[in-house]
Amino acid sequence: MDRFEGRVVRILRDDTEGDRHQRFILKLDSGQTLLVAHNIDFAPRVEDLYIGASLSIYGQFESNELGGLIHWTHHDPNGVHEGGWIEFKNKRFE
Repeated sequence: MDRFEGRVVRILRDDTEGDRHQRFILKLDSGQTLLVAHNIDFAPRVEDLYIGASLSIYGQFESNELGGLIHWTHHDPNGVHEGGWIEFKNKRFE
């Protein structure tokens, strides 16, 4: 699990196949972009998200040819996996 801070540069449609995920692209200060897949079946949706929004994320990073993916941004309902979160507007979504 890793912590990331950046700005939202694109908001994508929710992925509704299987577990539902709120999806958006985060740009880090380094310029790297990451797809965030936030499971909204296990955690609340990040409300009022907008392009340019600054946020912090603690989740599992997986590298790919497009920059990478962050997931596990929520608690584990089975208590086996370390839980993650998204912080936005002084509120934690986990």
